[in-house]
Amino acid sequence: MTTDQLAAESAKPTRPYTVPPPAVPARSRPRPRLSRIVRHAVFTAMVVVALYPVLWMVVSSLRPDGKIFTHSGIFLDTFAAENYTEGWSALAHPFSTYLINSAIVVLGAVIGNLIGCSMTAYAFARLSFRFKRTAFAVMLITIMLPIHVLIVPQYVLFAQLGWINTFLPLIVPKFLATDGFFIFLMVQFIRGLPRELDEAARLDGAGHPRIFLRIILPLMAPALATTAIFTFIWTWSDFFSQLIFLTDPGKYTVPVALRSFIDAQADSSYGSLFAMSTLSLVPVLLAFTFGQRYLIRGIATTGGK
Repeated sequence: MTTDQLAAESAKPTRPYTVPPPAVPARSRPRPRLSRIVRHAVFTAMVVVALYPVLWMVVSSLRPDGKIFTHSGIFLDTFAAENYTEGWSALAHPFSTYLINSAIVVLGAVIGNLIGCSMTAYAFARLSFRFKRTAFAVMLITIMLPIHVLIVPQYVLFAQLGWINTFLPLIVPKFLATDGFFIFLMVQFIRGLPRELDEAARLDGAGHPRIFLRIILPLMAPALATTAIFTFIWTWSDFFSQLIFLTDPGKYTVPVALRSFIDAQADSSYGSLFAMSTLSLVPVLLAFTFGQRYLIRGIATTGGK
């Protein structure tokens, strides 16, 4: 190699020497895919355990009465679809009567809570009046009171009004904002709305009724949807208060009617009971399926998370 070639080689920039990273053994490398599979398997097993009673009830609704408690698994070996036809007309009235009664009570309760609780929440969140904090604290305390404490004075009051054996005790209190949980939920949502909207409406000459109906109420759609879904589910599955106030079999709701399939002094039709119980779960599943998006959004934006 000549002198000129040596000078040219020495003039080339040299790359900095970098130490190669140490080789990671195959066993110590992270396995995100395996951990994800294990996590999904654990969650699936938890869901199966949680839903096992429901699956057992659905399967038992398709078994004869003599094989319901002798076969404890969820695998169906016999098929008895007559449980649904017999259960539909097994009581004094067709089961459609009880479904209609529950629908009336649920519809009245949902409308009552949406109207009463939203107006009360607006008063607590936007109005200024004496003893506001005291009234709000009392409202929060009512959330901790169980129904068993209130049912006796309520029964005495409704008996004096002549409302026993009617749907009024189950519907009218909802219009008076007796569910403190939904009031608190809506108050938290309204407090998150900017007050500049109210001030701009007042500059245009709007009062509190117009502000509530035109501005606040449309923005409360997530909270209203959450209230409607929870009210639907809780009222549809309510048994205790409906059993106390309804005494005529023709006015029974679905939970009270299902109790009529079990008779301590006569034969109990468990197949028909499970069949009608399966049918009674369909409205709840539909309400939760179609309202799940609004339910999650409402809880996330109202401070109830």
